[in-house]
Amino acid sequence: MLDSQPIAETPALNKMTVELVRVDDAFHFEALGTSNVTQHIDAATDIGGHNAGARPMEMLLMGLAGCSAIDVILILQKQKQVIEDFKLSVDGFREKGATPAPFQQIHITYRLKGELNPERVKRAIDLSMDKYCSATAQLRPSATITYSFEINDEVYA
Repeated sequence: MLDSQPIAETPALNKMTVELVRVDDAFHFEALGTSNVTQHIDAATDIGGHNAGARPMEMLLMGLAGCSAIDVILILQKQKQVIEDFKLSVDGFREKGATPAPFQQIHITYRLKGELNPERVKRAIDLSMDKYCSATAQLRPSATITYSFEINDEVYA
């Protein structure tokens, strides 16, 4: 059960705030965080949404992708690796028909192009997954997270 009392601010904790505003009479929302960039959220059309934004669970996967991508790029830049292109895709698997339906399995595929050492890329991803990525730490208790990567179209597992 969730506590209905507000959380007292603690100097040791970094506060992050998101505001959510309903846009229409259905499920379309605009979310605004401390970055001051608006994101649109909506529900599926089969429950009355209008496809005017990402689904909340999609946004969780987007957050995971963005968190890890930033980590990996920063680590590879420090290692003087040359990244010409970087793409990442995330597949999340949830139990059909369950409520709630948290992710049980997540697979991330990193696709990089450039002058990159495979061992350094693997090490950067491992560091992101095991040490730096807060989104991974948040999702890992309920989901098994795996990854693979490609460098210049060569696949590494």
